[in-house]
Amino acid sequence: MKRCFLLPMFLIGLSVLGYSQLSTTMKGSELCSLKKSQMTVLPDLTETIQSGSTHTYDVLNYTLSLDIYTCFSSPYTHAFDGTEIITFRVDSALNSIILNANSASLQINSVSISGVSFTQDGNLLTIQLDQTYNPGDTVDVGISYHHNNVSDDAFYVSDGFVFTDCEPEGARKWFPCWDKPSDKARLDMTVKVPATVKIGSNGVLADSTLAADTLWYHWVSDYDIATYLVVLSGKINYQLDIVYWHKLSNPDDSIPIRFYFNEGENPDPIEQMIVPMTNWYSEHFCEHPFNKNGFATLNDQFTWGGMENQTLTSLCQSCWSESLVAHEFAHQWFGDMITCGTWADIWLNEGFATWSEAFWYESYAGYPAYKADIDGNATYYLSHNPGWAISEPEWAITTPPLGILFNYAITYTKASTVLHMLRYMLGDSLFFASLHTYATNDELRFNSAVIPDFMAVVNEVTGEDYDWFFNQWIYEPNHPQYQNTYNFEDLGNGQWKVNFYTEQIQTDPEFFKMPVELKVRFEDYSDTIITVMNDVNQQYFSWTFDLRPVYFQFDPGNNIVIKHQTTILGEPIQEGTYSTVHLFQNIPNPVIQTTLIRYQIDEPMNINLSLFDMMGQQIQILVNKTESSGMHAFSLNCSSLNPGVYYYTLTANGEQVTKRLIVIK
Repeated sequence: MKRCFLLPMFLIGLSVLGYSQLSTTMKGSELCSLKKSQMTVLPDLTETIQSGSTHTYDVLNYTLSLDIYTCFSSPYTHAFDGTEIITFRVDSALNSIILNANSASLQINSVSISGVSFTQDGNLLTIQLDQTYNPGDTVDVGISYHHNNVSDDAFYVSDGFVFTDCEPEGARKWFPCWDKPSDKARLDMTVKVPATVKIGSNGVLADSTLAADTLWYHWVSDYDIATYLVVLSGKINYQLDIVYWHKLSNPDDSIPIRFYFNEGENPDPIEQMIVPMTNWYSEHFCEHPFNKNGFATLNDQFTWGGMENQTLTSLCQSCWSESLVAHEFAHQWFGDMITCGTWADIWLNEGFATWSEAFWYESYAGYPAYKADIDGNATYYLSHNPGWAISEPEWAITTPPLGILFNYAITYTKASTVLHMLRYMLGDSLFFASLHTYATNDELRFNSAVIPDFMAVVNEVTGEDYDWFFNQWIYEPNHPQYQNTYNFEDLGNGQWKVNFYTEQIQTDPEFFKMPVELKVRFEDYSDTIITVMNDVNQQYFSWTFDLRPVYFQFDPGNNIVIKHQTTILGEPIQEGTYSTVHLFQNIPNPVIQTTLIRYQIDEPMNINLSLFDMMGQQIQILVNKTESSGMHAFSLNCSSLNPGVYYYTLTANGEQVTKRLIVIK
C-alpha cells in the first residue's frame, strides 16, 4: 500500500538530537567508498581504450524494452531479452559505429533500422550502417540482444530481487551503449515484470500497464544521463512511500521523492529529513534539478553504502542513515546533474558530495558541526595518505583500479578538504557564488564537466586567477609540512616587534602557496588576526605593535586543514637568511610524453637546469641563461627517453636543488 506525505516547512528546524539518532558508526562517504572500491570484478576496459578515437558520434537517446519477468521467480535466472533503439547525432562522417557490449554478459542477436550488420569482440560491438552519414545527421540503430544467465556485478538477481549497479563502466553488461561518463543521453525504458513487482528507475513513471499477472513499467528521463547512472531496482512486494517537495521558486509545484524499502525497515526519519535537506541544497547550489527523485534499499548483494543513480539512489539494506543520504543526495547536483567528464575528474563528484555531507550538518548545528566533520576528514587523510594526487591525467584515458579511483583517503576525504580550503580562501560570498554559478552554467548543467571547467567558473566569479590553488591541491600529491619560527623583540619606548619565519620542508611538491592566518595575543588579553599570503618558500614577515605580545599561533582556525606543522619560539630571525631558488615537482609525474618543470627565483640570476640519468650522467642541459625574478617553466619532451627514473637539477646563486622524474610508456 502506498503512503504519501506532505511535509511542512517547520521540519527544517528539527533538533540536532533527532538527526544524530540517525547516524551510523561509519560516515556516508566511507560507506560509499567501500561499496565502490570493493566491487569484486573490474570491467575489462582494454578494448575501450583502443576505440577511444573512434567515438565520432553523440548519443541522444537510449530506448530500452526489457523482459525480466522470469528473473523474479525460482531459479532466479539472470537471463533476459532486450531490444534497444540508440539515437545518435553524427560528429564526423561515418559508416559504422562502435558501442560497448560485454560479450560475456550480452549476446547480440541482430541489428536493424540503420544498422545492417555487426561484429562483437570482447567489450566492443561494431555496427555497420546502411550508408555513410555526415556531421549533423541523426541516426537510429536498433539492437536485439539477450543477457546471459551469468553473474556479472552489474545486473543482480536473487530471491525476488533485481537491481543494477554500474559505476564505473558496468552498464555495458546489461545494455549496449557508449559506456563513458562524457556522453550523456536521454533514457526511455519499458520493463516487463510480474504484477507483484514494483520497479523503480530513472526519471518519471510515464505509465504502467497491467494485464493479468503482468505489469509493464514505462520510465522516461527527460534529462541527459550518464550510462553508469542508469538504474533498475525491482522487488516483489517492495514497500513504497512518496514524499512531496515543494519548489522554492513555485511552492504550488512539487516533485515526488519516492522511497522503496524492504519490509521491516523504517525510512520515516529520512522521509522527514529529505524536505529540509532538499531546501538546504537548493538554496546554496541551485534549485533541485530533476522532476522526481528517490531512494531504494536493496539486499545483501549490495554490500556497502550507496550509489547515486540519477533520481533513484541505491542504498544498502536498512541503510537509512543521515550521513549516507546527505552524501548520495548531494550527488544529484554534483555527479548526476553535472557529471565528471572522465574518471580523472572524479573530484567533481566525490569531493563535492563528501564536502556536502559536512555542509548539511551546518544547516542545523552551525559552522562548528561542519568544521568538525571536515577536520575528521583531514585527520583520516593525514593518517592514510597513499601519496598520489586527487587527479592523475592518465585516468582520463585508462580507468584505474577501483581501489585507487575510489580510495577513501584521496578521492573522498582529501577531496572534501580542498573545497573547504577554497571556501576559507575565497570567503563564503564568493565561494557559494562559485558553486551556484557552476551549478547553473548553461553549458555544464545536465552535461559533463572536467576540473578545468570548475576552475574557470571560480576565476570568472572572483575575477582572479586561482589556477595555482587547484594545480597544487588537486594535481599534486601530499600536503605542506610547515616548520615555523617566531619571536618577540622589545624595541623600547613601548614598541614590540613580532618576527615570523615559515618554511615548508616536504619534497613532493616542494611548496604550497596559501593565505595564512596568524594570531597574536597581547598582555591585555586582546587578540589580533593577521593574514599573510605565503607565496614563496622560506618566507619572513614582521610587524610592530604598541602592546607587548605574549602568545603566537599559526593557522588558529586550522583552515589549512591538511598539513603538518611545528611552530616554535626561536632566536631572532633576520630577513634574507633563506633560499632564493625554488624547484618544483614536474607535472605530470610519471610522464609518458611531455611534462612541465617549474622553478622560481627571487632575484635575477644565472641558472642552469639539467637532466641526469640514474648513474648521474648528464643527458641534457635544459636551460642555461640569466633569468628574471619570478616563476618560470620548461616543457620537457620525454618521448625519446627510455622508461625509468631520471633526475633534474637546478643550480643557481650557489644553491642546488634536485627532483626525481619518472618516465613510463
